[in-house]
Amino acid sequence: MTETSGAPDAFPGAPTGPRTGPRLRVLAAMSGGVDSAVAAARAVEAGHEVTGVHLALSANPQSFRTGARGCCTVEDSRDARRAADVIGIPFYVWDLAERFRAEVVDDFIDEYRAGRTPNPCLRCNEKIKFAALLDRALALGFDAVCTGHYATVRLTQDGRRELHRSSDQAKDQSYVLGVLDDRQLAHALFPLGDTGATKDEIRAEAERRGLAVARKPDSHDICFIADGDTQGFLARHLGSAEGDILDEDGTKVGTHQGAHGFTVGQRRGLRIGHPAADGKPRYVLDISPVDNTVTVGPAEALDIAALTAIRPRWCGGTAPEGSGRYTAQLRAHGAETPVTAEVVDGELRVAFDAPVRGVAPGQAVVLYDDTRVVGSGTIAHTRAAR
Repeated sequence: MTETSGAPDAFPGAPTGPRTGPRLRVLAAMSGGVDSAVAAARAVEAGHEVTGVHLALSANPQSFRTGARGCCTVEDSRDARRAADVIGIPFYVWDLAERFRAEVVDDFIDEYRAGRTPNPCLRCNEKIKFAALLDRALALGFDAVCTGHYATVRLTQDGRRELHRSSDQAKDQSYVLGVLDDRQLAHALFPLGDTGATKDEIRAEAERRGLAVARKPDSHDICFIADGDTQGFLARHLGSAEGDILDEDGTKVGTHQGAHGFTVGQRRGLRIGHPAADGKPRYVLDISPVDNTVTVGPAEALDIAALTAIRPRWCGGTAPEGSGRYTAQLRAHGAETPVTAEVVDGELRVAFDAPVRGVAPGQAVVLYDDTRVVGSGTIAHTRAAR
């Protein structure tokens, strides 16, 4: 197996010669986990010409978390290489650290600086796996990028591609793929999405294939925060500055060391000196980076009736015309809720049938038509239900 420090115009594993029949030239993004390893193996089994690639996302890999909990650590690179050996495919390491820093890490810090709560995994899919990686793959002659996401691509009768939820609802990852546009979707393969296999069955399949990652734990944390301490990471990059914690009426009820350390809906870690008048817990209702204040209040004050999302992206199609009925998902593992949505002046306006709670600006709203992903947007504003 071979490593490369970058993604040059040509490399030994790039496809050569004409492609014939349904056999695709596939670049399999191998994170070092069980899902991407099985996805690569299934792509080979389907008859495709597969090359594995691991993305080096840190200029100093030791600064990323060690142990089997991430998706871009030194250990993960080794696990991906061993899996490629077992599968019998060429394997390379591509250095995308600079792009990852600019598009994901710096964006994460900037969003918190502005008082918003970003989703770095969604941004990585949009900017790294299906932009930087896909662009280089196509330039090298590959037809598609294969990943271990649990989602399904369907081809319609008129030749369009649609993104749908995985048949395993418990592992569905279509929410974090809701940023993919028509071009990106046309070159995406998700071999795990439409087989109906559960995660336990995927692990059992990995064992049958002799893949050592079969029992490797899933990653749930932010890969570029080495110790898992998000507040500490933000404090190191944004500094500490004492500010006030205010009640809804503007009464000071405590202090903090930086508004960036909070997110809307947060209950724990507020360190408020005295209880509310009604004795009930307080939650973060609003974050103001301008004056470095955090406003807290009762749980019912988190209920919202509508939101506005910016930078909408339409998954496998164009923007819907007029007002329509959909369901919306607001978190990676959140439930769907019925909504009415429309595009107004380039913004996505979403009204909920019933109030929803704890929606933070910076997060993504993803719209669905049954199982089909319609599109997504970044939440900019919310309207309270009361």
